[in-house]
Amino acid sequence: MQRVRVCFVCLGNICRSPLAEAVLRHKAREGGVEGRLEISSRGVGAWHVGEPPDPRMRATAREHGVKMDGAAEQVTFEDLTEMDLVLSMDGDRHADLVEMATREATARIVPFRAFDPDGGPWDDVPDPYYGGERGFEEVFTIVDRTCEALLERLLDGSYREVRGGPNATRRP
Repeated sequence: MQRVRVCFVCLGNICRSPLAEAVLRHKAREGGVEGRLEISSRGVGAWHVGEPPDPRMRATAREHGVKMDGAAEQVTFEDLTEMDLVLSMDGDRHADLVEMATREATARIVPFRAFDPDGGPWDDVPDPYYGGERGFEEVFTIVDRTCEALLERLLDGSYREVRGGPNATRRP
């Protein structure tokens, strides 16, 4: 079976998207299926490239037994041609990704919360960067439950049925 290549995208790649990468990787490892997935994260902006994830996000993840590591990277057009699924963490990032995509982009561009059993496909994962500690916990809760559902869809291939794609609009 071919590995499914997944990339999470937020604004600076230091809070939401690296958390989603770490949580999905953790769940795949626990389920013994990490070899079936290639998981990464990026940001649309270059402000934090090379920096580790936000220490507040790392601390929240650590409290839940999830290790975050790596360094921020910026999304490129190549990511949209090499990935199977690119997940936007909010509507503005989704619009950025759709604008970046061309006909050559083969990745499905889908809102992350399209996989959230308790949220709507166009609900944003709130950016906790300028908020307090409670915001980081809220983001972890959203990301954790959504990654649980996402993992199941990645493994059974039904992620392909979720609305999105290079020519998707910001809102359905």
